[in-house]
Amino acid sequence: MNHTSLPLGMAVGLSALLAASPFAWPTRAPAPQADATRAFVGATLFDGAAATPLPDAVLIVRSGRVVSAGPAATTTIPAGAERVDVSGRFIMPGLINAHGHVGSAAGLESGAAVNTEANVRRQLALNARYGITTVVSLGDDREPGFAMRRANEAPDLDRARVFVAGPVVTAKSPDEARRAVREVAALKPDWIKIRVDDNLGATTKMAPEVYRAVIEEAHGHKLRVAAHMFYLADAMELLRAGADLLAHSVRDRPVDQELIDLMKARDVCLSPTLMREVSTFVYESRPSFFDDPFFTREVDPQVIAALEDPTRQASTAKSRAAQAYKKGLEVARRNVKALHDAGVRIASGTDSGPPARFQGYFEHLELEELMRAGLTPAQALLAGTGTAAACMGLADRLGTLEADRAADFVVLSRNPLEDIRHTRTIESVWIAGNRVPMDR
Repeated sequence: MNHTSLPLGMAVGLSALLAASPFAWPTRAPAPQADATRAFVGATLFDGAAATPLPDAVLIVRSGRVVSAGPAATTTIPAGAERVDVSGRFIMPGLINAHGHVGSAAGLESGAAVNTEANVRRQLALNARYGITTVVSLGDDREPGFAMRRANEAPDLDRARVFVAGPVVTAKSPDEARRAVREVAALKPDWIKIRVDDNLGATTKMAPEVYRAVIEEAHGHKLRVAAHMFYLADAMELLRAGADLLAHSVRDRPVDQELIDLMKARDVCLSPTLMREVSTFVYESRPSFFDDPFFTREVDPQVIAALEDPTRQASTAKSRAAQAYKKGLEVARRNVKALHDAGVRIASGTDSGPPARFQGYFEHLELEELMRAGLTPAQALLAGTGTAAACMGLADRLGTLEADRAADFVVLSRNPLEDIRHTRTIESVWIAGNRVPMDR
């Protein structure tokens, strides 16, 4: 994400989070009964753990978690369970956005003024309606994001779960870097985020001795480091320094065996964020998705009108950066395929959240981008479910429809393994076993 990071002083101000009371999530649905059991019967089940779906499956859910999932012929439904007939439907885990942002923008505005509790709540509800049941917010998170993170296990949860990195760490010296990490670590984030990028020559990159200090200090606090990067050389040096996630694609040149070996040596994942590249140039003309009802139902028409403005489109078309990122997208796609084929794990992420990077919807387009890169529909779905959870350290709780995982799933009317665009055929979304309200 290329907008301004939070100033380091903000991390100190956010220390009030530690003393704040837990956020009570309001819900329009009645609280679930602690012992309520539902059995979803008759659907084809994609569990997020394996690429092969299970036809005529039974998914049993109780107290917000999966009890079991298996073939109808061999799965016993508990006595008294509510049966939900989903014959002919397709069930999959809710999608996980491994690299998003919440609260940093509203419409086409961004900054501290819009990073409010109401805005974060609204965005997490929006993600949920799109079937995105978890967002890992990698940077610029303020108090509202931390408050929502603390409420992730509420029994009546019906919005997307969120995990946060807090303020992006910026520093000019190793000592400053260590102090900054300690300030953020005091907030108890899920990740530490850094940016090592010169924005196509427009800014100065974080120096290697500085990011090495960030990574060492973060690891001392048992925190993993997600690294924003662009260039192959920086990706390799970050990996040598111990970075735990490449939060964007390599976009300047083809990846080589050395990078592959570095990633596989510590099982470092890649979150490609291909839609981030698309967002930099796609508004040079009117994108086709402006006609998709799945998109327009959730977007302010005034935002669409602003992006259709001829002056804005002409400016984007003439932008050196936009055209450079357009070329970078082609490189990124090839690199995703090369890394995936080499056994590097891919975690679907979009960098959505800043203006004109549309939360919820872009996550579906990212699946299409992964297929353009050469992945199959099943591989793309795994990247957005079980693999994403594993890459983000959440596999023990989320991402798959296996016993004792969270009952976060989507019921679709059509099979996305036949056409990845069928992830948009949402009939219902369930988070912690609660049906998500589909109205705004």
